[in-house]
Amino acid sequence: MDTLQQEGGELEWRESARWVKFEEKVEEGGERWSKPHVSTLSLHSLFELRTCLQTSSILLDLEGYSLPQIVDEIVEKQIQDGLITAELREKISFVLLRKHRHQTKKPIHRSLADIGRPNLSNRDHDQSRSMNDISVTLNTDQLKNKFMKKIPKDAEASNVLIGEVDFLDKPFVALVRLAQATTLGGLTEVPVPTRFLFVLLGPHGKAKSYSEIGRAIATLMVDDLFSSVAYKARDREDFIAGIDEFLKEVMVLPPGEWDPKIRIEPPKNVPSAEMRKSVFSLNELGQANGSVGGGLAVDKDEELPATQLMGEELTFTGRFCGGLWLDVKRKLPWLLSDFYDAFHIQSISAVLFIYLGCVTNAITFGGLLGDATDNYQGVMESFLGTGLAGTVFCMFGGQPLIIISSTGPILVFEKLLFEFCKSYSMDYLELRLWIGLHTCFQCLILVATDASYVIKYITRFTEEGFSSLISFIFISDAIKKMVEAFHNYPINTNFRPDSITAYKCECLAPGQGVLNSSSSVVSDNLTGSALYNATGVEWSQMNRKDCLKNGGTLAGSSCSYIPDLALMSLILFFGTYSMTISLKKFRFSSYFPTKLRNLFADFATVISILVFCGLDHLVSLDTPKLHVPTDIKPTRPDRGWLISPFGKSPWWLYLVSFLPALLLTILIFMDQHITAVIVNRKENKLKKGSGYHLDLFWVGLLMAACSFFGLPWYVAATVISIAHIDSLKMESESTAPGEQPQFLGVREQRLTGILVFVLTGASIFLAPILQFIPMPVLYGVFLYMGVASLSGMQFWERVKLFLMPAKHQPDFVFLRHVPLRRVHLFTIVQITCLAVLWTLKSTVAAIVFPIMILGLIVVRKMLDLVFSQHDLAWLDDVLPDKDKKKKEDERKKKKKTKGKDCDDDEECC
Repeated sequence: MDTLQQEGGELEWRESARWVKFEEKVEEGGERWSKPHVSTLSLHSLFELRTCLQTSSILLDLEGYSLPQIVDEIVEKQIQDGLITAELREKISFVLLRKHRHQTKKPIHRSLADIGRPNLSNRDHDQSRSMNDISVTLNTDQLKNKFMKKIPKDAEASNVLIGEVDFLDKPFVALVRLAQATTLGGLTEVPVPTRFLFVLLGPHGKAKSYSEIGRAIATLMVDDLFSSVAYKARDREDFIAGIDEFLKEVMVLPPGEWDPKIRIEPPKNVPSAEMRKSVFSLNELGQANGSVGGGLAVDKDEELPATQLMGEELTFTGRFCGGLWLDVKRKLPWLLSDFYDAFHIQSISAVLFIYLGCVTNAITFGGLLGDATDNYQGVMESFLGTGLAGTVFCMFGGQPLIIISSTGPILVFEKLLFEFCKSYSMDYLELRLWIGLHTCFQCLILVATDASYVIKYITRFTEEGFSSLISFIFISDAIKKMVEAFHNYPINTNFRPDSITAYKCECLAPGQGVLNSSSSVVSDNLTGSALYNATGVEWSQMNRKDCLKNGGTLAGSSCSYIPDLALMSLILFFGTYSMTISLKKFRFSSYFPTKLRNLFADFATVISILVFCGLDHLVSLDTPKLHVPTDIKPTRPDRGWLISPFGKSPWWLYLVSFLPALLLTILIFMDQHITAVIVNRKENKLKKGSGYHLDLFWVGLLMAACSFFGLPWYVAATVISIAHIDSLKMESESTAPGEQPQFLGVREQRLTGILVFVLTGASIFLAPILQFIPMPVLYGVFLYMGVASLSGMQFWERVKLFLMPAKHQPDFVFLRHVPLRRVHLFTIVQITCLAVLWTLKSTVAAIVFPIMILGLIVVRKMLDLVFSQHDLAWLDDVLPDKDKKKKEDERKKKKKTKGKDCDDDEECC
């Protein structure tokens, strides 16, 4: 929007505001743009605009290629309509063709063509028009303006010209729509072609009113619905109708309850034009606020049910391997793009982040497996198994964004199986092999019979219960490791700075005794080096290790001193977690350019790890480091790489192992598919489809392969898979000023997963580098992944509502439609289920853990007896059979209503 100003006795058009999506004003002094803000219009200005359009000249589809030509057409139209006299032609044309000064330019001095000209009020206008008044070609400032990056491609401009003149006694108003968008030289700040032109000139004394009318039309032109009307309008009445529709949606702020000087910040999310149309249509139909259909249709912030995405991808074919065949057909067209779509710098960040998570997971679960199975499986098996199984799955699986790994439930099953074998003197690896083979067979049967169709009944209730359990396992394991550090490296609480001179520790030769009764003695009873010849060697000069090795004793009050490694580990642990969280949020900061902020956010985990590894190296304390095996051999020396299926157990055990395999199959089926449902959620905007049957097919085959080689079993890891998705999310780079970057989807490809698992398998060769990474740093990464996977869960938001007074509770959509006591009841049911799962996982009853996970679906179905379908639609998802029944009831109701109408209407027949 340009306003008419007088500079040094000369008139010029000066840019005062602009709109791409939100309003920006030129601040006082004209040296900077304001922060983008929501346009707050006075209701009176909209009514005045409506009146102006009713009485003004409107030129639609005007063939105009230059501003002088367009101005001539406007003035001629006004004369024809009798709105102005012919004597005002030159005066109005002269004003409209004055030079335009944009905010990026310095004040323009009078041109040579204007020198000597009298003031506008008494000049001769016969020679007033000059092509020098407004540039007809693009200048350097326009071509180099960086603001073009903020403007969408193929955008067109609407120019608003507002001014006061002394030769008019009533407003001169015109609205022009050009047939083709045309670049009108220096009219615009940037080289964007103009499609619409609104002119308002009027007598002196109403500058504020004119400015508000100009802001009103400018705000309307960036509104999606009104601009659509403006492009399609056939006459004046269509524009009036567009304003009326806009007025129906306008919200009025009472003048005495807010400060109009405050600029409203742009919202994080704004409803699209389609959603606004949906709202309007629902209101027109008189649909009750809060109805299930309406709410899910119009609410953008609310998560849409994941089952909506499965509609076409999960259909019961009734054919042998029908679902598997559909998955293969769906994924084949994307095979090439699954590799070249990974060529982006963001993929490097994702690989490094997930690789460190997988390495930490492999070492952690490898160590736990070693403790639970007496080293029949250990860190070496964990590395090789992760590399082998993960690479195969990401190469051929249906959803390569899923990261497979050893999980807590699988670890519990392995521990129980080993204890059973140990109690009854059975061969653990052989029985494990047969359980793996039966599990593979059962998984293939499930694939062949389209059993994955059952996951249509996995609603948000089941998803959030299972993923919360896994997230809490990650968080608790990370904290447990840090607590262990305080036990292994106790803090020296008895240290007294004033007694520093009394702290000493000396090495004494065997039989020499102690210095005094108050001194402590540390000796090594494993070696008695009486034969050790200490000739020429000072015992007091030996270090601790050599002293104890050679039979000496350590005496002194500081011999038991341990550096404060626990405190340093705590700093590394929380420092890594805090910095990662902060850098992830840095994307939305106001500091530095957008690309730099995105780079910091993408590499947040890598930067945090490097910073705190550097801090650890700088302090040079002997903190616990990452230990990676260097020799490729089984952890237990008395076992080989290939497990024989026969010879060590009775034949009937090969058949009976079908029963524990059934429990394992249930666990794998639920774990794999719940993670897949979470990854394939509609809000992730995945475009390449899912592959539930194909995923289970490869997981089953890998179960058999890993069993033959004595490697750990692998299934989808919920937390790491969510982290993989988050690290590959794409956001719009070109956004309007003030507009938050829009989520575009996920960079779907196979290469990052393949590289992660190849690097994990090759980590045994990277031991010289990885050994410098402190374990507390990796525990910090574990904590971040656990906490990050909780964020965004409706369950977690509802849990926090227990601690909030009602007046401070966020404006969640489900709180608008469901009573708070019902929300709390639903949350308590989820917390109870989560507590039961956690208890079972931690006790001897863990063998029924897989059945209890399956029981979540049963519990959810029972909730239909306690909650209404309306409440469940907002708090969870409506089950498919309930949804179908509801539609049938509505269809019958419509038929009944229609029949009744026909009975009342004589013309119905």
